[in-house]
Amino acid sequence: MTAHTTPPPPFRDPQLPFAKRIDDLLSRLTPDEKVSFLHQFAPGVERLGIAAFRTGQEALHGVAWMGPATVFPQAVGLGATWNTELVRRVGEAVSKEVRAMRAHDDRVGLNVWSPTVNLLRHPLWGRNEEGYSEDPRLTSAIATAYTHGLRGDHPTYWRTAPVLKHWLAHNNETGRDVTSSSVRPRVLHEYDLRAFRGAVEGGAVAGVMPAYNLVNGRPNHVSPYLREHLRTWTDEDLFVCSDAGAPSNLADSEHYFDTHEEATAASLIAGVDSFTDHGTDGSKIVARIRGALAQGLLTEADVDLAVRRQLSVRFRLGEFDPRDDPHASTGEFDTPAHRALAGEAAEQAIVLLRNDGVLPLASDTRIAVVGLLADECKLDWYSGTLIHRSTPLEGLYERFGAERVAFAEGVDRVVVKTSTGAFLKVLAGPEEEGEGGVRGAEGALDPALLAGRTDLPPLTTDDVGGTEFALVDWGEGVVTLRAPDGRYVSVAEDGFLRASADQPGGWIVQETFRLEPREHGYLLRHLGTGRHVRVAADGVRVAAEGEEVPEVFEVVVAERGEDAVARVAAEADVVVVVAGNDPHLNGRETEDRTTLRLPSQQERLLAAARAANPHTVLALVSAYPYAIEPGGLSAVLWTAHGGQAAGTALARVLAGDVSPAGRLPQTWYADDADLPDLLDYDVIGARQTYLYFEGTPLFPFGHGLSYASFSYADLAARVEGGAVHVSFTVTNTGDVTADEVAQLYTRAVDPSVTRPRRELLGHRRVRLAPGARGEISFEVPLSDFAFWDVAHGRWRLESGPYDLLVGASSTDVRLRRTLTLEGEPSLPRPVRLRGLEAADFDEQSGTEIVDRTKVSGDAVTPVQGAADGTGELVYRACDFGTGVGAGVAGVTVTVAGSGSVELSLGGGTVLATLAVASGGGGAYDYVDVHSAFGAEGVHDLRVRLRGALRLARVGFSG
Repeated sequence: MTAHTTPPPPFRDPQLPFAKRIDDLLSRLTPDEKVSFLHQFAPGVERLGIAAFRTGQEALHGVAWMGPATVFPQAVGLGATWNTELVRRVGEAVSKEVRAMRAHDDRVGLNVWSPTVNLLRHPLWGRNEEGYSEDPRLTSAIATAYTHGLRGDHPTYWRTAPVLKHWLAHNNETGRDVTSSSVRPRVLHEYDLRAFRGAVEGGAVAGVMPAYNLVNGRPNHVSPYLREHLRTWTDEDLFVCSDAGAPSNLADSEHYFDTHEEATAASLIAGVDSFTDHGTDGSKIVARIRGALAQGLLTEADVDLAVRRQLSVRFRLGEFDPRDDPHASTGEFDTPAHRALAGEAAEQAIVLLRNDGVLPLASDTRIAVVGLLADECKLDWYSGTLIHRSTPLEGLYERFGAERVAFAEGVDRVVVKTSTGAFLKVLAGPEEEGEGGVRGAEGALDPALLAGRTDLPPLTTDDVGGTEFALVDWGEGVVTLRAPDGRYVSVAEDGFLRASADQPGGWIVQETFRLEPREHGYLLRHLGTGRHVRVAADGVRVAAEGEEVPEVFEVVVAERGEDAVARVAAEADVVVVVAGNDPHLNGRETEDRTTLRLPSQQERLLAAARAANPHTVLALVSAYPYAIEPGGLSAVLWTAHGGQAAGTALARVLAGDVSPAGRLPQTWYADDADLPDLLDYDVIGARQTYLYFEGTPLFPFGHGLSYASFSYADLAARVEGGAVHVSFTVTNTGDVTADEVAQLYTRAVDPSVTRPRRELLGHRRVRLAPGARGEISFEVPLSDFAFWDVAHGRWRLESGPYDLLVGASSTDVRLRRTLTLEGEPSLPRPVRLRGLEAADFDEQSGTEIVDRTKVSGDAVTPVQGAADGTGELVYRACDFGTGVGAGVAGVTVTVAGSGSVELSLGGGTVLATLAVASGGGGAYDYVDVHSAFGAEGVHDLRVRLRGALRLARVGFSG
C-alpha cells in the first residue's frame, strides 16, 4: 500500500503569492476568530496551527522594555548625526537583536513600533527625545534609513515590521488626548504629512500608529487622512495599530462618540486595524466589535479588510514559512560589532556649539568634571536595560587617567530634621552587605523596582544623627533625595518611604518630591501620590487618603553643591560642567516642559565653575534644547543621552580623538519669549521652526562646529529631466581628519505667498583627510520646490527665481546661486464659480479649524474664549469676474451654530452681514444663509466670524 499524506493548505504554500495565501487563510477563519485578531494580543488558532500574535515591540533606539539590550543614542541624537547610512546600520542592529531576543522569549514581538517621526516643532514637547528633527525632509531621510535597517534587505521577508508613530500633528503632552491641533492645508501637506510620506514611499514601513490627539477637531483614530493620504502612497497593505487606550478615549475622555461600539466601528472603517486597549485582555474590544456588527455599524467585509492587513504583515515576517524565512536564524545580540556601533553613533551625535580654542584638550590637562550628569548614564522610557555603561566621568578617567581628573557632583548634601528634633535616617536592609547589597539592574524598567522595594525597611528617625542625603533640584520645584549608597528615596505601594530605587522612573514616578515652604521649615509633598509626608510610629510615609497630618521638616545643608564645584574647579586647568536633564523628570511622555531654562541649581553650579575657572566647558546632555548664556564659556557641546557608550564618546571628542560633526536637528531659541503657544500648530502663521522663524536663534538649525575647517567651491546648477542638478566641492583645509555635513537649502526669491525663509533640500555627511577634496552632488526633483496652492487645491511649482544656498548650516551659507524655474504663473482664485472652502484661507487670526462632520471635511470657528469672540479669515486675490455680465450679486455661507459672518473686500467697508441662529441645531447641523453681495474684479476677501459658529463654505452667485 502507498502512504498518503494530506497536502498543506494553500496558505502554507510558499510558492503562492501572499495575496492568494491570505485569501485562503481568511476563508478558513470563522467570524469569531477574525474578530479576535483585531485586539493587540491576537490569540492562536489551534485547529489551523496558527500561533498567537502580538503587535507592538518598542525599538526606538534599541530593544526596549524586554530586559538587557544594546542601547543606542536617543532618537533626537540619531537625528543629530545627519547620517542616514549610520542610522540604517543602527536599525539593522536593533532588528537583529529583536530576532535574537525573540528566539528566547516569545513575548518579544516582530511588529516594532518605531520610529517616531513626529516633527520637533516645539522644543518644550515632553517627548522631544523621540523625534529626529524639526525639518520634515531630514526627519523623513533619517526615518527611511532606520526603517530600512529594521526591515532588512530581503525582497520577500522582513526582519521586523516597523510602524511609524504618531499619526498626525502630535507635539504636545498637555491634554494630549483631548486637545486638537489646528492644521491648515498648507501646513498639513508641506509639513506634517511630508515626514510620513517620504518614509512610507521609501518602501520599508509596515504601518502607522495614530496619535492620541485630535486634528482639526477630529480624533486621529478616525482620521480620513488614513484613507485619503496614507494608503495612497504605497501599494503595500499598511497596518494601522492604535495607541494604547486610545480606542476607549474616543467615548471616554474625548466624548466624540456616545458609545464604545460607535467609536470602535468608526475607527475600523477609518482604517484602524488593531486595537491596543485593556492590556492583554481582548474581551472588551471583541465585545465592542461584536456589538457594532449586531447594530449594523460594521460589516464582515470591514473586519476582513483589517484582518487582511494584519495577515499581510505576518506573512511578510515569515511566520507561515519558518523554513524559508532568511531571518529566522540571523539574530545577533550584544556583539562586538553592536557595541562598536553604539560607540560610533554616540560620537557622531555630539554637536560642538561653541569653541574658543580650548578644545580639544591636551593629554596632560588637569580636568575638573562636575555637574549632576557627570557620573550618570541616564535612560529614558523607551530604553532597554544597560548591559554596558559609560558615564562622562568614567570616560574621562579612562582617557586622561584618574590622577588627572577631579570630580564634584555639585549636589546639596543635607540632613532632614523633624519637628521633634530627630533626623531622618535610612536603615540597612537585612540582605545588604558592603556597598549596598542586592539592587536591580541599572536602568531596568521594572515598575516594582522603580516604585520602591518593600523588602527594605522604611525611613525612620534618629535623635543622634541622620542620613546625609543628596538633594537635587531638577527644576520647577521637583526634587529627589538620594541615600549615600546611591539609591533614591521612593514611595512603595504601602505608602512608606524607602531608599530603594536605582533611578527615578516608571509610568508614575515615585521618587520625586516638592519642598513647600512654611514658617519654620518645609512640608514635603510626594508628587506621585500628591500627598504630604508624615512621620509615624512605624516609619516615614505619605499620609493616607483623607489623612492630612503633614510633618514640618527642617532641611539642614551640610555642604552646598556650588562650594564643592568651586573647590575642584579652582585647582584644574579646565572645568567640564556636565548639565542636562533626567529623561523621566520635567519633560517626558505625559508631561511637557514649561521653560527652556536650565534648572536653577544647575545654573548656580555653572556660575560657580565659571567664577572659579575661566576655562569652563559646558557639556549639555539632554533630550531637548536649552536657552543658555554661552558668553564667557570656553566651549559648549550638546549630545542627547547617548546610550551605553555616551561617556566614552564624550571623552574621545573632548580629547580630539574624534572631531565632532553632529549638527543641530532643531532650532535652539535664545528665550522662552521666542516660542509660540505650545498648541499653535500653524508653523507658517506663527513663524515657527527655522523655516519661518524671523528672530535670532541661540544656535541655528544645522549648526555644529569641527576641529577642522572646510572650504566650499565650484557650485554648479542646472535644470534637466524634471530635476535641479546641483554639485559643489568641499575641501578639508584643517590639519585633522574630520567629517563635514554639507547642506543644500533653497529660498523662493519673490513668492506670491509666504514661503520658508530657507528650506532644506538635501544634506551629505562626508569624511575628509587634511587637504582632501570631495565632490558632492544632489538631484532635486522640481516638485521639491512646489508649495500647496490652497487657491486651487493642489501642489504648484511657481515660476520665478529660486536661491540655492550651500553651506555648513541654515545660516552659515558659503555658496549661492539663483536659478529661474519654469512652473505655473500665479492665478487668482476662481471664486465666482467654485466658491471658497473655509479652511483654504491664506491668513487667519483668532480662528481654529474644526471638523465639518465626524467623518470628513473641515470648518472654521472663532477660538472660543478669545477676548472679543471674533476671528478673521483672509483669502487673497479672489476673482469675482470682470466684463459684461460678470461679477457676483449674492453670497451664501454654509454654517452651523449661532453668530454672524461679515464679508468685506480688501479690509474696506463691510458689504454683507449674515446672521446665523442655531434654532436648536447641533454642531454639525449646517444651514445655508444667503445675502446680497456685489463684487467684480480681483480682490482680497476678508471674512469675520463672530460667536459660536462653524463656517464650512462660502459660495457666490451672479
